[in-house]
Amino acid sequence: MEQNYHIDMKSVPYKDHKGTKKKKEEKERYGNIKIASQVIQYVGGKENIVSAMHCATRLRMKLKNYDLVNEDELSDVDQVKGVFLANDQYQVIFGSGTVNLVTAEVLNQTGLGASETKVEEAEEKKGNPLMRTVKVLSDIFVPIIPAIVAGGLLMGLNNVLTAQGLFVEGKSIIDLFPAMAGIATFINMCAAAPFTFLPVLIGFSATKKFGGNPYLGAAMGMIMVHPDLLNAYSLASAETIPTWNWFGLSVEAIGYQGTVLPVLAVSWILANIEKRLHKVTPSWLDNLSTPLLSVLITAALTFLFVGPLLREAGDLLAFGLSWLYSTLGFLGGAIFGLLYAPITITGMHHSFSAIETQLIAASETTGGSFIFPIASMNNVAQGAAVLTVLFLTKNEKLKSLCTASGISALLGITEPAMFGVTLKLKYPFYAAIIGSAAGSAWIAGTKTLALAMGAAGLPGIISIAPQSWLNFAIGLGISILTSAIMTVILMKKFAQEELEPSKKVKAHDEITLLDAQPNVLYAPMSGSVRPISACSDAMFASKAMGDGVVIIPEEGTLLSPVNGKVMMVFPTKHAIGLQGENGEEILIHVGLDTVSLEGKPFEVCVKDGDEVRAGQVLMQIDLQMIKDAGLSIETPVLITNGKEFEALHEETVSSRQEMLKLA
Repeated sequence: MEQNYHIDMKSVPYKDHKGTKKKKEEKERYGNIKIASQVIQYVGGKENIVSAMHCATRLRMKLKNYDLVNEDELSDVDQVKGVFLANDQYQVIFGSGTVNLVTAEVLNQTGLGASETKVEEAEEKKGNPLMRTVKVLSDIFVPIIPAIVAGGLLMGLNNVLTAQGLFVEGKSIIDLFPAMAGIATFINMCAAAPFTFLPVLIGFSATKKFGGNPYLGAAMGMIMVHPDLLNAYSLASAETIPTWNWFGLSVEAIGYQGTVLPVLAVSWILANIEKRLHKVTPSWLDNLSTPLLSVLITAALTFLFVGPLLREAGDLLAFGLSWLYSTLGFLGGAIFGLLYAPITITGMHHSFSAIETQLIAASETTGGSFIFPIASMNNVAQGAAVLTVLFLTKNEKLKSLCTASGISALLGITEPAMFGVTLKLKYPFYAAIIGSAAGSAWIAGTKTLALAMGAAGLPGIISIAPQSWLNFAIGLGISILTSAIMTVILMKKFAQEELEPSKKVKAHDEITLLDAQPNVLYAPMSGSVRPISACSDAMFASKAMGDGVVIIPEEGTLLSPVNGKVMMVFPTKHAIGLQGENGEEILIHVGLDTVSLEGKPFEVCVKDGDEVRAGQVLMQIDLQMIKDAGLSIETPVLITNGKEFEALHEETVSSRQEMLKLA
């Protein structure tokens, strides 16, 4: 599967600019070009990529054929923290900052940049309604999270400066150092701005997501927080509510500072009105009348119906969740903490942003957010599980992965830890969610709340109400210790072999193995054999994935055709990738369209990274189950990296018989 996407850094024209900063920027850019080219190569080439986009930490790609992915090579690409398939997207974890730059290069090299929005819109029509809703919320909130986090951390800093009795009984830092009062006021202003003008941020992001003009969305957000309106935070204490008289109809003039649901609905209405007006308005009038009518109609609907209804719904949702959390106490916290990591895997945790933002914005009445402290318990539990694996394992590759991903999780980014370590090993994941549940039970029992959003992990203490710092720290300690202890117990009891380095084939297995020649591929199964062009699957027959043969097997035992290494066992077990001693890359795909069987007919005897010998059993297959499912048992055996060969076989072969000879 050799593609022409490799970039030799020495061949890239590089001018020696004056100034170290310029040199560094150019070097980083060419580094990102190389990373992007390798990613494209190892996911099957640019022809295999339907769409590419990114969230806060992950490059998300929709592929035509996921069997083309070389996961082992992709995992070894510089800056890649982990790879996984979820929600019909192949996701590559880079971390914040890097992912933006690499995604831009991927879009540039594949030519997908111009069509990304259309592809994304088409993809959003697929999947169940819940997952589509979660994805929409994720796409809206992820771009504005940095602004909310900045405001949240500044709010935490302001809390430190103004909290009474934090360091000296009965006094704040401002009381001790009055000269800092102006600084505290300035910091408070900066902290409040993202929440005060939250409808502007959401209006821009949501309207863009819904296909409208984002600047009109921002303008609607500005209208919703205009100074002439009664400030939403002052509503409870207002003696009178200002109103407008619209032809005898009294309309309340109340702002929407800090709200989420109203502006989401308003953005959707605005985008749809604008799109429909574009279709029916003459081109010579469109630029004038469409923005005018879109904003005017949407604003009228906002203050008449949409805003009042959804403001009340948002308040009820936030208060309802807070009440439920407070009522169930430690039990509610334990349940939420146990489920937080599984929810994160699905991506549904992004939908919490709307609720959490509402809770924090109304902290005077809600007390703050319970979601952030529990997210912190989950993150440190994942980090503790990974770092425990680091000390337990003798596998050097696993050690290197654990070091970076474990620290990252403690600081608030769990994707590398979860998808790179805990989920792959399973038992550390179980240990981590138990640790998260234990810490979250303490958090709920002590009613520890956050007054701001920030890095959910060890640094998260600055976002917690100062009087709850000790309880938050105790909760972190409970999560870390529980997760670490459970990881040791579960791994020692159930998965000790996973901690060992990959071993060579044992001597007693050699009676079934071959004295293999390094340039020969031996038949992995007995049966009829034909050139790959005769395969009934057009994609394989076209040699798009590589040249080779197709076997119609007579038995359900799959053997290794070469001495080499297992590069990838596909998650659904229907295919195995190998690398031979001469560097040949081999894909064995058992049956056609058997990915749909979710691994049921296959019993795999090897795992990623194992060294294998020619003739060694790789898999046992229930061929009858494949036939009963109405699928073909044709088994393509492909050389995917362009190595030339000659056929040594007849129309039928026996397993372990010489089949192909490499040129």
